[in-house]
Amino acid sequence: MTGTIIHHALGLHLHQPPGNLRLLIEVNPWEAEEIVRCYERAVRFALEYRDVARLHIGFSGVLLEQLLDPDIVDRYRHLVDLPAMLDRYREAVNIEPIGMGYYHPIFPLIPRADWLEQLERGRAIMERVFGRAPRGFWPPEMAFTMEMIPALVQAGYEYVVVDGVHVRPEDGISDIFRPYVACHDGVCISIVPRDRDVSNAQSNGLNLKWFQDEVSWRVAGSPRPGDRRLMTTWSDGENGSWFRQTHEDSGFFGHFFAPYMEQCRAGDYPIKPVCLTEYLAQARPLPLARIQTGAWNVGSTSGEDLSQWSGSERQRQAVAEVTRLSARYWDLCRRQPEVFQLASEAMFRARRLILEAETSCFLFWSDAWIPHLYARTASAELALREVEERLHASAAATSRRFVDASATAAEGILAADARAAASDDLAEPGSGSNL
Repeated sequence: MTGTIIHHALGLHLHQPPGNLRLLIEVNPWEAEEIVRCYERAVRFALEYRDVARLHIGFSGVLLEQLLDPDIVDRYRHLVDLPAMLDRYREAVNIEPIGMGYYHPIFPLIPRADWLEQLERGRAIMERVFGRAPRGFWPPEMAFTMEMIPALVQAGYEYVVVDGVHVRPEDGISDIFRPYVACHDGVCISIVPRDRDVSNAQSNGLNLKWFQDEVSWRVAGSPRPGDRRLMTTWSDGENGSWFRQTHEDSGFFGHFFAPYMEQCRAGDYPIKPVCLTEYLAQARPLPLARIQTGAWNVGSTSGEDLSQWSGSERQRQAVAEVTRLSARYWDLCRRQPEVFQLASEAMFRARRLILEAETSCFLFWSDAWIPHLYARTASAELALREVEERLHASAAATSRRFVDASATAAEGILAADARAAASDDLAEPGSGSNL
C-alpha cells in the first residue's frame, strides 16, 4: 500500500426508457418496487453520511420526467413519496448532480444537429429538479467521441467522464488515476477516466477489504504512485440484484457503502471520497489526451466499436431512419417562421418523437426493442407529413391568390385600355360625317 491518499469519485447512473415506470408498475410490480427503492436508497444513505459521503448521481431527463409525472407519483405512492425523495436530493449537497442526454442517446450514432438539444434539455431538467446545474457529464452508455466536446462546452459542461480504456495521453503513458484535458476544434474540456475493472466490481458486488486492497494495489502499480491519485468508479445504480437487493444489509449500500463511510468517519481509511468539481479545481494544469471513440463494455462487447447498438443490419437501418427523419425536420425548420405559424403543434410533436426515438435502450437489446424505435419514427413521419401538407396547401392558396390577383389586374388593364380606346373614338371625327 502507498502512503498517498487515494481520492475516490463514486458515480451512479440512473435511467429508465420512456414510459417504463408506468409499464413496470402495471405488469411487474415487484421489479418496479426494486427499482424505485434504488432511487430512494441512494439519497437516504448519502444524507445519513453527509459528513463523509460524496456521490455523483446522474438522472436521464426522461427518467426525471417520469418521476415528476403526477400519475407516476400516484401509482408509486404506496412505495416511495417521489416528490419528497426529489426534495431530499435537492437537500443533499454532498451529491454532485451529473448530466446526460435527455433521452439517453448514443451520441456518436445520432445526428449532430440533435446533440445540443439533448444536452441542454438534460442539463435544464437537472437544474430545475435539484436546484443546481450539473457541471459534469456522463455520456449515456459511456459512448463518447471527441467531436462532442464543443457541444458539451456550449451546453455548460466543464468535465466529462469516459471509460479509461479509451484515453490516449499525449505523453504516451497510460495512467487512468489522473484527470486530463482534451480539445477539439480549439475547444477544451476536462476528462475523468473511469476504472473499468473496479467499476465492474461495483456493479456486481464487492466488500470493503477487497476494495481497499485492490485500489491500493492498482495505485501502487500505476506510473505515478506518489502523485495525487484519483480512482473513479461508475456503474448503473438500479440494475442487477446487487443494487436492487431489498434486504439492504446484503446490497451495495448496506454491505459496502455504509461500512466504507464508517471507516472514513473513523479517519483511518486510505481512500477518501471526493466530488469531482472540487477535485478538478485543485488539479490544474491538466495533461493533454485524446479519447478514442467508444463506449463501456457491455454484454460480450469491448465498447470500442459501438456494436452493442449498431452491430446488426436492423440496428443500422433503425439508426439511418432516425437520421433521415431528423434531417427532414431540420429542413422544414429552415422555413421558419412560416412552418411554426402553420403547424407548430405537429412540429413540436415530431421533434419530441425523433428525440425520443434516439433512446439507447431501443437499440441495446439487439433487434428485440427496435419496434419501440419504429413506433416513434412512424408517428414522427405522420407529423412531418402533416406539416408538409399544410405547407403545400398554404403555397397552393398563395399561388391561387396570386393568379386571381394577376387575373384581376389583367382584367383591369384590359378594361382601362378599352375605355381609353372608346374615348379616343369619340374624340375623332367620324369617317362617314356629312358635315
